[in-house]
Amino acid sequence: MAPYQFIDRPSPFVANGTETLPIFAVTPAHVELGMIDPLALDWARKAGYRAEAGSVLLVPSADGHLAGALFGLGANPSEAPFLTGTLARSLPAGAWHVETAPLTANRLALGFGLGAYRFDRYVTARADRPLLKIPNDADAADIRRQLAGVFLARDLINTPANDMGPNALEAAFRALGAHYKATVSVVSGDELLARNFPLIHTVGRAAAEAPRLLEMRWGRKGHRRVTLVGKGVCFDTGGLDIKPASSMLLMKKDMGGAANVMGLALMIMDAKLKIDLRVLVPVVENSIAGNAFRPGDVYRSRKGLTVQIDNTDAEGRLILADALAYADEQDSDLLVDMATLTGAARVALGPDVAPFFTDDAELARDLAEASLSVDDPMWPMPLYPGYEKDIKARIADLTNAPSGGMAGAITAALFLKRFVARAPSWVHFDIFGWAPAERPHSPVGGEAQAIRALYEVLRKGGR
Repeated sequence: MAPYQFIDRPSPFVANGTETLPIFAVTPAHVELGMIDPLALDWARKAGYRAEAGSVLLVPSADGHLAGALFGLGANPSEAPFLTGTLARSLPAGAWHVETAPLTANRLALGFGLGAYRFDRYVTARADRPLLKIPNDADAADIRRQLAGVFLARDLINTPANDMGPNALEAAFRALGAHYKATVSVVSGDELLARNFPLIHTVGRAAAEAPRLLEMRWGRKGHRRVTLVGKGVCFDTGGLDIKPASSMLLMKKDMGGAANVMGLALMIMDAKLKIDLRVLVPVVENSIAGNAFRPGDVYRSRKGLTVQIDNTDAEGRLILADALAYADEQDSDLLVDMATLTGAARVALGPDVAPFFTDDAELARDLAEASLSVDDPMWPMPLYPGYEKDIKARIADLTNAPSGGMAGAITAALFLKRFVARAPSWVHFDIFGWAPAERPHSPVGGEAQAIRALYEVLRKGGR
């Protein structure tokens, strides 16, 4: 069975047996020392080709036809591990294979596949693109699986809110579950109040489409119990504490946590890992209407803790609080939550490095090692107890928006930690979910963060 796709798109890879043209990946030393095919070397020197990182030089045959291409790795190929992604945007349409390259087969093919991604759902004319042969010694099934998970996360984030509201996100969640024969259930609208999910209801009640909690179960009892929780704010106006227009432009990506846990779930299920998997996605749109929640309101959470609303734009931690409390009511060996939660995380680490928070030193070590091994950048941040005082409220147990403007990512993580008591291992990811500049392995737009590293940890049997 092929991996699930949210948007039907052709594979970036050619079928076995297809005739292909060669790509020679070279460093400046290869050109300077003459360590490539003589015809290609002569052509490269006449063209002044220096094998700069990501550069492509098409090489003709003796009779003037296209014979292949040189691909520059630069002097330090390790600095851009997925540099082959640029090939997907710079080669002419056709079928290609990499003849020589100082790269692992999996990294080479995965890089090309990541770089081949296009979100062209709304584009009328679609140009033909180059295709690559997966090397014979690569794990083709795992490459396709990881690409499917990353592409799912990117597709969901890139889809604008008029086509990715709560109803549409639920439909995508159900389709993913159906593909892998998982069990899906939904608690929606006023049923959230009856089933004791008051904060999810509070945040989403002003929207045209009802708030809801999505749940997916897959796997076998007795295997490692892993629960994934993803923030699903399909659009965030900021509520009554309305965002300025410039800050609202990217708010279709505020369901990036949900998109990423769904991408990770795809990888887990497609690989048939021995995991008892549970996925929880609280889904809302933070809108403005007469029944919107207000600054100064106090609400009781599922856990019983009361929360004072000091800013309606700090809504993500509210819906996660109910979802995490619910997740924690059933035993998990590992509880992971992912959310586009704070601007403070971006100030600290920028858009490319995903900060994570955990008290589990073994898990932190496993994640750090996986981050390096699969080049999925992340960095541990402290759950510093000295800032617990900042999440206390004047007339309630907790505030959703501490004053002072400092350590915002840490205080948000400490807020969430108050709703996790039983899980022996919990980790919170405060992701950006967006690539603001084109990179070899991704265009500008929605991005998967940390899920390839998490998949690596789970695949190897780590926490």
